[in-house]
Amino acid sequence: MTRKQNKLLNILDDYGWDVFSYDMISNEGSLTSEEIWEALRYLTKDGAITRIEKGKYHKTNFYDDNVIACSIVKNSCLAYWSAMNIHGLTEQFPNIIFLQNTKRVGELKLPNSGTRIKFVKVKENKQFGCKSNGHGNHIWRITDIEKTIIDSFDLPIYSGGFPEIIKAFNNAKLYQTKLIKYCKKVNNKSVSRRLGYLTELLEKPNMDDFIKYSQSVVGKNYLLFENGIPKSDEVNARWKINLNIPEDEILEIANSSTQW
Repeated sequence: MTRKQNKLLNILDDYGWDVFSYDMISNEGSLTSEEIWEALRYLTKDGAITRIEKGKYHKTNFYDDNVIACSIVKNSCLAYWSAMNIHGLTEQFPNIIFLQNTKRVGELKLPNSGTRIKFVKVKENKQFGCKSNGHGNHIWRITDIEKTIIDSFDLPIYSGGFPEIIKAFNNAKLYQTKLIKYCKKVNNKSVSRRLGYLTELLEKPNMDDFIKYSQSVVGKNYLLFENGIPKSDEVNARWKINLNIPEDEILEIANSSTQW
């Protein structure tokens, strides 16, 4: 192993960088650009480090996919189905990490674990409600429970579909003040109405203020309870919702998994 390769590995050890980028090494200042690229090339070939994508790497013996995923896009966080699973709101284990961010779309497969990362790009007003897990250089971020629920109803395609998010909502312990605040920030009245309707139907406790808020955004027009399937003849006039999933089926779905 050359001096430059040893120097780069020593930098990683000194700073505790198990996941790192070319820019981090460059800003440290001990190696020139040419020396960094040469060391990275040979260390990758030797298997000491693994290339995530251009300019981004992790030590090959570091296996935390959550940390690796959140390092790829600045200020990103695990969300949707991934967050539902981590919070214990679903029994299903998605084989993909859903990463909410404001910059990037598409997918990336991590080279060692084979885990796929789905980048879900949202507007800046929807990027909030994240909390940090881990410590030191092993920090990764995840949407909190209230934001996870709202995000999942906002984009159910990334959350396992309506049966999964109905069960997750029924399982979740929610704080209505935070839920109201988040619904206002996301500004999706259809989501607020569906959540208000479900809150009332499932008789979730201590949610009177949220029901009042949700009622305040009910307009004149009816919306489908679940988009993408035909409407039915059954409606809920109080919430102006077309119940294209019947209430008895919603209740059966909500109670079809173990309650945490």
